[in-house]
Amino acid sequence: MADRKDRGDAVAVIGLGRFGSALALELADRGVEVLGVDNDPRTVQQLSGQLTHVACADSTDPDALTQLGVEEFGRTVVGIGNDIEASILTTSILADFGVPDIWAKSISRQHSRILQRVGAHHVVQPEHDMGERVAHLVTGRMLDYVEIDEDYALVKTKAPGWAVGRTLGELGIRTKYGVTVVGVKSPGGGFTYATSETTIHGHTVLLVAGETGMAERFAEET
Repeated sequence: MADRKDRGDAVAVIGLGRFGSALALELADRGVEVLGVDNDPRTVQQLSGQLTHVACADSTDPDALTQLGVEEFGRTVVGIGNDIEASILTTSILADFGVPDIWAKSISRQHSRILQRVGAHHVVQPEHDMGERVAHLVTGRMLDYVEIDEDYALVKTKAPGWAVGRTLGELGIRTKYGVTVVGVKSPGGGFTYATSETTIHGHTVLLVAGETGMAERFAEET
């Protein structure tokens, strides 16, 4: 196989369940070279021809991963779900290989902590993250919600009625609410960067960044 520098944009996805296969197929659709690995021959057969490479192998076996050249990939994703032992062992092997960018799926906070300890650079908890996002949308008045970091969020929300006809500079939203309006979308248009001279019109949508609690409180103003 080519050396790692020639595979800097390639991704190895290990574990092709619902999460791993969806991720691998999305990457492939974006033109990314993808190696998919799973221990289920049926899953491998189903994805054959849809990914750049796909192989049936036991990811807890270092020799099997070496034969596939996994250590030559700059980025790997461990998408193994319910088999926590296999998830941890696979992540540990990738760390031992020195893979520079390891992403791993977690099913619990304890699982996340262990994955980080054995070498995962990024841990995602899809079900928890999606559940938290939907909870914010269901219980609040925001249009969309993305947690950027612990206790920091990006919120899409309608502009409050009292803001219409005034500029962001006049409104002083950052001073009053502790959040920053980073983007504005007027009816029929797309999002544009917000400045102090930006005027808010009726039915304007705002993209607001700030501490989660403050962003939520501002969204309730709409």
